[in-house]
Amino acid sequence: MQVTGRNSDEQGVERTVERTLGHLRTLDREPAAASGPLTLEDLYRQHRMRLVRLAILLVDDAATAEDVVQEAFTGLYRHWSRLRDSAAAVGYLRTAVVNGSRSVLRRRKTAREYTPPHATTARSAESLAMLTAEHQAVVTALSQLPPRQREVLVLRYYGGLTEAEIASATGISRGTVKSTASRALDSLQKIMTNS
Repeated sequence: MQVTGRNSDEQGVERTVERTLGHLRTLDREPAAASGPLTLEDLYRQHRMRLVRLAILLVDDAATAEDVVQEAFTGLYRHWSRLRDSAAAVGYLRTAVVNGSRSVLRRRKTAREYTPPHATTARSAESLAMLTAEHQAVVTALSQLPPRQREVLVLRYYGGLTEAEIASATGISRGTVKSTASRALDSLQKIMTNS
């Protein structure tokens, strides 16, 4: 389905994403139903890896994805006696993985946005006085960027970190690091041009 008004790059990216996720969906087809009632062990053996791949797509971190799936199975174990139909267990697990992934992402966001009490974000007058006018403009423009964009640029150009190291330090993917850096540089250019 093509939407008018979008450029070919966006359409190409969309096709690539659709092709990739479609391929993963094919690889992760539901296993054939076992005869007789399913046990928790059967569910774990048959569905664990598919649920981990789902969680990885949502949280973009394999270790965290494993934890999310483990929590989903733990929750199912706690409620197993109240489960009316073992076939509903797969739906329960899928929903638990999605909700657990959302919780992880919310906690990440909260942790990134936390500013300790009495933390100052302003630079001292002495440190700014030692900078040239051009450098002062850059520092001022940096302070106007959203926190994630500022983090990526500071870690890249001040910290000298690679994309992989920035991704690890901030808890975002390498692709997000690249796109965030690109957007941040564009924003910096606009801010500095309008100043």
